Amino acid sequence: MGRNSELKNPLPSWDAGPKVAQKEEVLCNLSQFSASLKSYENSQNSSDTNLNKRTKSIYTPLELQFIEMKKKYKDAVLCVECGYKYRFFGEDAEIAAKELNIYCHLDHNFMTASIPSHRLFVHVRRLVAKGHKVGVIKQMETAALKAAGENKSSLFSRKLTALYTKSTLIGEDVNPLLKLDDSVDVEGVTADVPDNYLLCVCENGDNLKDRKKGDIVTGIMAIQPTTGEVIFDSFRDCASRSELESRVLRLQPVEIILPSRLSDQSEKLIHSITSMRLQDDRIRIERMENLNFEYSHAFQRVTDFYAKEVPGTTGPQKLSVILSLDKPVICSLAAVIAYLKEFNLEKMLYNPSNFKRLSSETEYMTINGTTMKNLEILQNQTDMKTKGSLLWVLDHTKTSFGRRRLKKWVTQPLLKSSEINARLDAVSEILLSESSVFGQIQTLLCKLPDLQRGLCSVFHKKCSTQEFFLIVSTLSRLDLEIQAFVPVIHSHVRSPLLKNALLEIPDLLSPVKQYLKILNEEAAKTGDKTQLFKDLTDFPVIRKKKEEIQDVLSKIRLHLLDIRKQIKNPSAEYVTVSGQEFLIEVKNSHKSSVPSDWVMVSSTKAVSRFHSPFITENYRLLNQLREQLVLGCSAEWLRFLDHFSEHYHPVSKAICHLATVDCLFSLAQVAKQGDYCRPTVQDNRREIIIKNGRHPVIDVLLGEQDQYVPNTTSLSGDGERVMIITGPNMGGKSSYIKQVALITAMAQIGSFVPAEEATIGVVDGIFTRMGAADNIYKGRSTFMEELTDTAEIIRKATSRSLVILDELGRGTSTHDGIAIAYATLEHFIRDVEALTLFVTHYPSVCELQRLYPDTVGNYHMDFLVNEEETGQQQGSEMEENPEFITFLYQITKGVSARSYGLNVAKLADIPQEILKKAAHKSKELERIVNMKRKKMKSFAEAWKINDSQELQKWKNTCEPEDERKDSF
Repeated sequence: MGRNSELKNPLPSWDAGPKVAQKEEVLCNLSQFSASLKSYENSQNSSDTNLNKRTKSIYTPLELQFIEMKKKYKDAVLCVECGYKYRFFGEDAEIAAKELNIYCHLDHNFMTASIPSHRLFVHVRRLVAKGHKVGVIKQMETAALKAAGENKSSLFSRKLTALYTKSTLIGEDVNPLLKLDDSVDVEGVTADVPDNYLLCVCENGDNLKDRKKGDIVTGIMAIQPTTGEVIFDSFRDCASRSELESRVLRLQPVEIILPSRLSDQSEKLIHSITSMRLQDDRIRIERMENLNFEYSHAFQRVTDFYAKEVPGTTGPQKLSVILSLDKPVICSLAAVIAYLKEFNLEKMLYNPSNFKRLSSETEYMTINGTTMKNLEILQNQTDMKTKGSLLWVLDHTKTSFGRRRLKKWVTQPLLKSSEINARLDAVSEILLSESSVFGQIQTLLCKLPDLQRGLCSVFHKKCSTQEFFLIVSTLSRLDLEIQAFVPVIHSHVRSPLLKNALLEIPDLLSPVKQYLKILNEEAAKTGDKTQLFKDLTDFPVIRKKKEEIQDVLSKIRLHLLDIRKQIKNPSAEYVTVSGQEFLIEVKNSHKSSVPSDWVMVSSTKAVSRFHSPFITENYRLLNQLREQLVLGCSAEWLRFLDHFSEHYHPVSKAICHLATVDCLFSLAQVAKQGDYCRPTVQDNRREIIIKNGRHPVIDVLLGEQDQYVPNTTSLSGDGERVMIITGPNMGGKSSYIKQVALITAMAQIGSFVPAEEATIGVVDGIFTRMGAADNIYKGRSTFMEELTDTAEIIRKATSRSLVILDELGRGTSTHDGIAIAYATLEHFIRDVEALTLFVTHYPSVCELQRLYPDTVGNYHMDFLVNEEETGQQQGSEMEENPEFITFLYQITKGVSARSYGLNVAKLADIPQEILKKAAHKSKELERIVNMKRKKMKSFAEAWKINDSQELQKWKNTCEPEDERKDSF
């Protein structure tokens, strides 16, 4: 009945409700559909706006309504609520059919597809995961109120209630929580990536000379709407865009806002990063007009926002904080404000004091994007998954918010030994303490919902009653349970970091309890807002409406006495069938007793059901009052959430403390693994001394069966600070240098390390150059990539850095490669004075040890040449075979003169005839080189001879050798 107003319209309507559908035969080809969206735009300019010029058929009222909304949100896939379904139209229907694997067909002027309303959250998430912006359009009127209104014969009014993208998945439409009652795999649908950053990038290339070189000042804003986190940064970047790449790789955004025009170098970088991701995991790019990023326009927008739109009297102070930021950051902020307003999420920008700078060189170790990739800190380089990364080894957290905090710790190792040791003290105490309080606190953290995201959903007023109750009841329970531990914490916990975090939580969460008392638990769990508030003293609107409803119900109940008299049935009662209430059920054999003015609502073979005129009128009034009550309760609910949001910051701080505790327990779990030790971390010394260290990731992957071969490292700023490492291919050189870097990073994160002993002098940055790969998207060859990374290290490394260079110079000719490797390493030895690990296959580079004997040490990865195997293969003198070697994976003093590359070729199953030919050629080249070296040495000796007799002796010794060479 509620849909009749749309169906009575003289225009053919296809907005069908649950029980009513109207069909119209349209003589129209499928090919006509593709141009329908263009035709409606043209038709809007004509006088007859209801006529589709292309198909000569009339637009239905719903189609016209969709057309108007689509013009406002052209870039969004719109889901339109139509009764019990959500429908897609036109191109949106085609997209939905393809992405959701649902049926799409032509109906009237547009293609259409539909999904059931209770599955909206599933399909919205799937569309968003594919990179689409999705708009949800809901009906703003209910059947009863519309029937009583003046526009009862017109179309149901609808409006866009929510927009969703990858970074803005907040709200009850996409976060069902407790309201699921079917067999949906909730974990599969609602599992989010750990972070949902929205990143905005703005460039400022004012200086023409810098712009030509490719240098540019860049400002970024990174916002995580689901957790309320706001980060900013500004930096000068060179043509390689290494600084921007480092920040993108660290944040791993799911969505990036860019101006319509960006510098070529930045475009190439963004393209290369987005192209690396899988199709369903691509970063979404949102382009905005360049005007949004111009400083004058940005200044005006930011000023208006903080001076006029932010509530309270602190607007001017907040504005002064914002205007102290760098210009590119302000421009990025203005674009973010404009973007978040589309989603009603701008509230998170109200308080600039919560904004945090991303790169702080005084607080955190420098780990650039190249190092994060090379050391596999957040993801492995094989399939880009977390397994096999340092984060995977350290992550034993129990909560989602703890996992996000640990990820920050891993990418931002500390620089102050006091802070590092505070974490190490806490980890040691959890590990060694015999008190049961730590086990009880860890139990509290198990199976907690994502409180950080839930709180943010409440703050934005986008949460359901179920989600609110879940979050608030969990916080209240944590408050009570931690409050009970307070005496034990005072007496048993010694670590200041752990103690302060735990003791502050009860005070921060204390306001939460009062909100739980106001709510009716059953109503909150079922989502019934009409019964949500226990005491209506503070809600006079709801109380008044409920009293009016009770009055009508009383009248209807009293009317039952009259009904019994009229139909002469003293036991007659009201019945409810298919949602229709207050029906009077009469057997068909007694229908003659029913008054003629009663309205029959339904019937069966045995009975008929009626409404008397009194009930018809009062039932209509009752439905109106009930729907007014729902609207009133919804308004009060939003005010209630507003009131709760006043406590957002203290509650958020309490959740941050819980995240810190979770991270410390996670690091303690790591420390429990076999043969981990507490590192000694010092501020004032430049040294890395590791006794029997192991690679943390390979150690875990190998397990207990295949033990990783440990190695010792000793680097000191006052003594030997450079290790030149040679050795056979696949001998373990790269694993060894990565192991040293990862152990150093772990120590400064505040974790125990896989070694017998470790002493780490705080390093301000880890810089790496490893691997061989070109970058076609950036237009750079393998060798260019290699030297670009090296140039950045030369610019940024200091005497307190750890520098790792793996096979520098291999991407070009031998002479050029040796020259570059030699000169670069000498620069680090003589000028930079950083702790350096230098892997090379060029023996010439090892000569630097003679020039700098106190500073440089030559090492190699040890191995054994299997003489028996080699002897069996020798056969005839003319047949050469590659040597067979056994890797020992042990770092040893001295230079390895050969790399035994043919042994790796053999392991890789290169055909035997090719190996023999290669071995023969290798021996031949080796003989030629040795001959040349001997001749040069001999010539140098002859040059020094001043006596004729000695010259004759020299000639006699050389001639037999030359004759032997000629006999070959």
